[in-house]
Amino acid sequence: MSKFLKSAIFLTATALSWGAMGQARTTPAATGSTVPAPAQQRPNFLLIVADDLGWSDLGSFGGEIATPNLDAIANAGVRFTGFHTAPTCSPTRSMLLSGVDNHQAGLGSMAETLQPEQTGQPGYEGYLNDRVASIAELLHQGGYRTLMAGKWHLGLTSERGPAARGFERSYALLQGLGNHFGADQNKAWRAIDAAPTYRDNGKIVSYPKGRFSADYFTDRLIGFLEEGRKDKRPFFAYLPYSTPHWPIQAPAEDIARYKGRYDAGYEALRDARLKRQKELGLVPADLTPHAFQNVKPWASLSPEEKAVEARKMEVYAAMVDRMDQNVGRVVATLKRLGRYDDTVIIFLADNGPEGNVIDAPFQAASKPEGAAKLGIDNSLGNIGAATSYVGYGPGWAQANSSPSWLVKGYPTEGGTRVTAFAAGPHVAGGRIANAFLSVTDVAPTLLDLAGQTQPASFAGRPILAMQGHSLVPVLTASQTNLRQPTEPVGTELFYRRALRKGDWKAVYLPKSGSTYPRGGFGTGTWQLFNVAKDPAEAHDLATSEPTKLRELIADWDSYAREKGVVVPAAPAAEK
Repeated sequence: MSKFLKSAIFLTATALSWGAMGQARTTPAATGSTVPAPAQQRPNFLLIVADDLGWSDLGSFGGEIATPNLDAIANAGVRFTGFHTAPTCSPTRSMLLSGVDNHQAGLGSMAETLQPEQTGQPGYEGYLNDRVASIAELLHQGGYRTLMAGKWHLGLTSERGPAARGFERSYALLQGLGNHFGADQNKAWRAIDAAPTYRDNGKIVSYPKGRFSADYFTDRLIGFLEEGRKDKRPFFAYLPYSTPHWPIQAPAEDIARYKGRYDAGYEALRDARLKRQKELGLVPADLTPHAFQNVKPWASLSPEEKAVEARKMEVYAAMVDRMDQNVGRVVATLKRLGRYDDTVIIFLADNGPEGNVIDAPFQAASKPEGAAKLGIDNSLGNIGAATSYVGYGPGWAQANSSPSWLVKGYPTEGGTRVTAFAAGPHVAGGRIANAFLSVTDVAPTLLDLAGQTQPASFAGRPILAMQGHSLVPVLTASQTNLRQPTEPVGTELFYRRALRKGDWKAVYLPKSGSTYPRGGFGTGTWQLFNVAKDPAEAHDLATSEPTKLRELIADWDSYAREKGVVVPAAPAAEK
């Protein structure tokens, strides 16, 4: 297989998790070092991450999927309608754990997608680098018990894994994806050089075949929590699920509950969810969603095609449902251990939903018959089983990111505005907060609540100051916004760019195929949106507001210089 084909296959398989909203200025969240508050005065933290979740999937965000456990937390706490990440997973995770822009923290691009001009450049190491300290390292140094179970995607070697970056107990999937039942890990995945690796407290182990990923990651975190039942230290528990990331697979009993639920198609699903979002007060009552792009109308599909597409969404819904069930198990454990009331829970998705057409990339590894040789069965009745390898496609993804524009991999709202909420002590609950927030805000928030300040160095090396803002003023309802309207927040991934400043947002998408080996929606020109009035990014104001556009482009250029963003020269057709 050619190097390009391997790269293209893996790019698709990893379900591209784009580079999030980095700060255009470096403002320390805190500097120096102070003695943290006594343990009994500091909250525990439970940080939960969903993988490729749609903005409207949860019931509390307008969805029809059964998510009672997550909804109970969200409705008791504060739901964020303006929380933004990177467009794909590992750049988001680097910012989540460091509070620093992904281009400085080591994930300027995903390790799997580094281009020749980026390889070897500072900030493009492909792992969480030593210019930052993880929030686990800082909290552990401050007296927290640090636990992690789930997807890592921030480094493959022992010195770059969670056990080396502050987690005293960890079980981790190191790569970006894997079979959710642990099946065919040494066969199908190795055919495309993508065999997943798991580390148990730093030691490479085999995944227990047959255990669903969300179930097993939850088992391990619960085990770590129970081990520490007599430990007086507060804990930081990090639970990054790999669901509902491709391949869409789920236990049969969960899939069965959604039989026939999506037979009306993705347009009907989008309309129903948008109606519910308006009823919940999550979006303006007069909002029109962005139109679908590169999606076949449901009415144009054959009965056979409709059956396959509906089945895919049934499986996806089952994955979200199963994740919610497992969150309920964690909550029950915390209550049984007497730790729930002292725990701040933060939930977020790592990026928008996956909108690629993914139908067994393993087939491309050799010839169409290669899938059968690898034990892959994508027939209608088998979709969702351990031997099926499909995604749910652009129609469902764009319905699930509704009302926003596009999906994972793009710096548009559909790729970077994600489901997020917080609950627990220090949170004024029962609210919706509409402020523009960034994934870089989480780490400084945890330090703030822990009574710690970020040191200038860690483990004998200088570290970059966190660039996000503490969310505490929003959590406590003492402030509506964290950022001044003059503060620019830049983004880049796969040469796709965006700059947010107050109510304004500039977006640059290269022309399809010009700078990245994957289809796209770019025009090769900057577009401008007032996202306060037009959250769906449906009305380009570049022509009518040229002065504002020039201002935001200049801000993006400053951001790129400061963060060390590596972009190619624009093709002549795009200049």
